[in-house]
Amino acid sequence: MPDVKQLSLLTEEEQTSIFETLKKLYKRKVRPLEVASGYAHFHSQPLNSADFDAKPMILLLGQYSVGKTTFIRSLVGRDWVGQRIGPEPTTDRFTAIMSGTADERLIPGHALAMQSDRPFQALASFGNNFLTKFDGAEISGSPFLEQCTLIDTPGVLAGEKQRMGRDYDFKKVIQWFAERADCIIVLFDAHKLDISDELRNVLNTLRPHQDKVKVLLNKADQVNSQQLMRVYGALMWQLGKVLNTPEVCRVYIGSFWDQPLVNTENAALLAREKTDLMAELSDLPRNAALRRINELVKRTRSVKVHAYIIHYLRKQMPYTFGKKEKQQRLIGRLENEFVQCARRYNLPLGDFPHLEEFRANLLQIKDISKFQKLDKSLVKEMDRVLANDIAKLLEKCSIQTTPMEEL
Repeated sequence: MPDVKQLSLLTEEEQTSIFETLKKLYKRKVRPLEVASGYAHFHSQPLNSADFDAKPMILLLGQYSVGKTTFIRSLVGRDWVGQRIGPEPTTDRFTAIMSGTADERLIPGHALAMQSDRPFQALASFGNNFLTKFDGAEISGSPFLEQCTLIDTPGVLAGEKQRMGRDYDFKKVIQWFAERADCIIVLFDAHKLDISDELRNVLNTLRPHQDKVKVLLNKADQVNSQQLMRVYGALMWQLGKVLNTPEVCRVYIGSFWDQPLVNTENAALLAREKTDLMAELSDLPRNAALRRINELVKRTRSVKVHAYIIHYLRKQMPYTFGKKEKQQRLIGRLENEFVQCARRYNLPLGDFPHLEEFRANLLQIKDISKFQKLDKSLVKEMDRVLANDIAKLLEKCSIQTTPMEEL
């Protein structure tokens, strides 16, 4: 089968036109069903215009002292206000490193969540406890930040420290950023490959977004070739156990700091790996339109399945007496109800939400029968989005290709 090589990419004007179309499709045909079915309670808050217009977002995750902040500095090319680097857990907050008109300034989280031109308004739903641990650093003159936004996160700690030290839902915040990120980079230290319980929970949160996840084995210059081979194998084994997938995501090997390499025997390998990673990141702005279309399709399918689940459960409820007992039985056998719902409405089980998370959110609902009756016309509108509108957008995004000569 001939291979395919990409020859052309969308211009900025073409991408802007696609973003405007996506915003209209979402606002008119997807969001109404989200609101009617209570999608925000079970999944995520509705999108706004800034979520479509925002620059590609890169989320960085990892345990403390794996080099997240140093990696960001190597991409940005300079320091910023509020930056702290050290071997101990130094970063205790979420920081959005962005391009700005000011030479250098730090925007508090409460003010940043109020800016309509930034994609962070929905973070206000996590409350004051989170917003005090969130800020934005504006830097001018960085070519990388003119194309992308970087999200620095607190180092993932051990379980008890995590629960006691953070008075906001860390996992939910990570989930919010993961949904909106164009790329997620999970960093590991070559000397610390152990995966704590909390990091395991974070990686499980990333499962619906595995196509975005890249793994970086950082500080690889501090081990020799033989040790690096063993460290790489151990990391792949650990990831295979945690992610529980037959194919593990791409693992890059590098050393991102401004000091000379400790061991130079792997210098050529580290240079090639860095080139590959930078090429991957440089493609994000050029493929932003396709990524936004992909995310809207995923969300549309998720909203449709959620609406039918609520509709199915609502129909099982009695009209008058015994509602509480019936609802408890439905929640108790939710796995079977998912299967029955999928069969009745011809829905793929692969689009259904995580069972236990959905059950936990459903337990917070006092009466399922209070949900609005499903408007089938809204579902038909969403089906048209997938069948017609998205197809037309993909035609606009069509990339000229040429077959390579077969060997």
